[in-house]
Amino acid sequence: MDILRQPSGAKTEPDEILLHTAARAVDRCRELAAITDVAGETTRTFLSPAMRVAMVRVQSLMEAAGCSVTIDAAGNLRGLYAGMSDDAPRLLIGSHLDTVPNAGAFDGVLGVMIGLALVEMLQGQKLRCAVELVAFSEEEGVRFRVPFVGSRALVGRVDDELLATVDADGVSVGEAIRGFGLDPGRMVEARFNRAARGYLEFHIEQGPVLESEDLSLGLVDTIAGQTRGEIVFMGTANHAGTTPMRLRRDAVAAMAEWIVEVEREARGKDGLVATVGRVVAVPGVGNVIAGEARASLDVRHANDTIRRSAVDALISKAEEIADGRGLGMAWSSSMEQRAVAMDASLTHMVENAASAAEVAVLRMMSGAGHDAMVVAERLPTAMIFLRSPGGISHHPDELVYEGDVAKALAVGMEFLKMFDQAKDTHA
Repeated sequence: MDILRQPSGAKTEPDEILLHTAARAVDRCRELAAITDVAGETTRTFLSPAMRVAMVRVQSLMEAAGCSVTIDAAGNLRGLYAGMSDDAPRLLIGSHLDTVPNAGAFDGVLGVMIGLALVEMLQGQKLRCAVELVAFSEEEGVRFRVPFVGSRALVGRVDDELLATVDADGVSVGEAIRGFGLDPGRMVEARFNRAARGYLEFHIEQGPVLESEDLSLGLVDTIAGQTRGEIVFMGTANHAGTTPMRLRRDAVAAMAEWIVEVEREARGKDGLVATVGRVVAVPGVGNVIAGEARASLDVRHANDTIRRSAVDALISKAEEIADGRGLGMAWSSSMEQRAVAMDASLTHMVENAASAAEVAVLRMMSGAGHDAMVVAERLPTAMIFLRSPGGISHHPDELVYEGDVAKALAVGMEFLKMFDQAKDTHA
């Protein structure tokens, strides 16, 4: 069957071919979830041993689908399904292969497998446009506490400062790249080809909105801006039994007071979310007053002004708490990402594709950051969400419905047909 050119419409439920292809994509995600750096869970970080194994597996799948595969200097796996001509315009389809610790099977990886499935469904048929599959090496920011290394490389935003960033073992990003057999000096070659005309990313929603609306797919129009950083309170470590309460300079007590203020600030502004997800006490011993406390801060909102105002207020509150308790305080920012709108033209094309496939989609904002927000800085970008059952993500219980994946494939094929025929694509 000529999948690309089969008539649109007529079916509200995916056909058997799409359901079979969707089931295979889900199975592949589960297979990759078993490739892990930590036995008994799914944990796969930037250029780790497990990442190498996963990349070998995905590369073999890309090559079997008719792609020529390369690995760029950031460790991104790039599979090019050539068009009718050598200079054919390109549509990039991608997501990431890395995971958070103890992750589920579908965050990031599903987007790569859907892109791969779309190429497989072409069954060797050549288009006027080329399709480049991109499996990003790093998005989560786990190993180096700096996210989007892979997509930053694609848009030319890997600089010396990022390459010098070190992990918990003192290994820098640049050293990790060299240790993987790659050359950070060739990072410029990781930038997207000048023939690229757009980027499409499929991703699980990682939230409850689509499920609450009983819909399979969402169409992202904006990705919320993010601020990430670390607050440190510096006091004096001392004996827990011999130091009176009035003479203590307890960094953990200050941190606890501040964390309550973080929650209060976020609850007071519609659409604002603020999270303290990691707290470390030093020296971290039960009978010692902590002399230092460190905590992460993650603040997000679709309006950058509101987000920045909230961050400023929380830093000021930390200073106030530290002064009141006779402590030192320091703030360091690791990420400042503005809110990003998806490309209006490509987003409209996704809407038309969904209509042609007779699949309902919900326009929505993404509260989570994705590679799409980085790529959108330099390349027209669209993003499609798939329902997350129970709203669960970043957890082993993360799921996806095969029927939803089949609908995503149906929309994806209609989009690919429209992109291939669009005059702007070939301008």
